[in-house]
Amino acid sequence: MADLDSFDIRILEALQSNAQLTNSDLADQARLSASQISRRVQRLEQDDYIDRRVAILNSSKLGLGVTAFVMIVMRTHAESEILAFRERLLRLPEVQECAKITGDGDYMLRVITADLQSYNRLLTEYLLKASEVASVRSSIVLEEIKRTTAVPLRTSR
Repeated sequence: MADLDSFDIRILEALQSNAQLTNSDLADQARLSASQISRRVQRLEQDDYIDRRVAILNSSKLGLGVTAFVMIVMRTHAESEILAFRERLLRLPEVQECAKITGDGDYMLRVITADLQSYNRLLTEYLLKASEVASVRSSIVLEEIKRTTAVPLRTSR
């Protein structure tokens, strides 16, 4: 992050809270001209500081009412088994996130489904039946306290 200046940080902060801002809007917030903003945004995209711009959908409005965190313990760590497991996860749109973790488990998933019945089907048919999976432990989200896609850009509070 050393090659980012305060203008770049302001641009990134503004875009991660609203990716639809125009160059003119960004110019007002970053205190630069629209042409400078355009060049900076293009550079930030080319240098992969901006991965992509997306719309964040309201899952409950779309009928997706169950979120769960799922810890997976693998039966084996053979490369072929790990690859098969990862391929399976990539085909499941209900799996929103998957991270290889330290501690008691091997992988942590964030899963979203319409209801408990559809979650149970995903769990039973795709996770518990997987030969490379030794155990699965689920925690259903009762209330979301904080959820953000914004990464912390400034270290001082």
